Amino acid sequence: MTWQNQDPLYRLRHALVGLTIAVVLSVPAAALLGRWIGDLVADDYAWRAGTYAALLAYVVAGAVVLFMKVARHETRPVSAGRVALWFASLWLWPALLLLRRRGGGDLSGTA
Repeated sequence: MTWQNQDPLYRLRHALVGLTIAVVLSVPAAALLGRWIGDLVADDYAWRAGTYAALLAYVVAGAVVLFMKVARHETRPVSAGRVALWFASLWLWPALLLLRRRGGGDLSGTA
């Protein structure tokens, strides 16, 4: 048995890399979305900054939830399509959890 089979981080490498890239891409997306939403609500820096902070907290919470629920099933190598799926999942994670609870489906995308 090699060290790769025993190391849990090595087994989670695809999920860690994909999720990290998706979170990094979500930072400017949250800034842009925070600016738009903040300008719609009130043309004020405090609203934009607060909206940005709330969106970042939402994305980080999504990253934690997705990593806990899906990471152990992720076996495909990182690709642009997989990163796009992680990115979309970060923003839609509550809907994914609701669908999983109702249908008992697999969120990993590997099934």
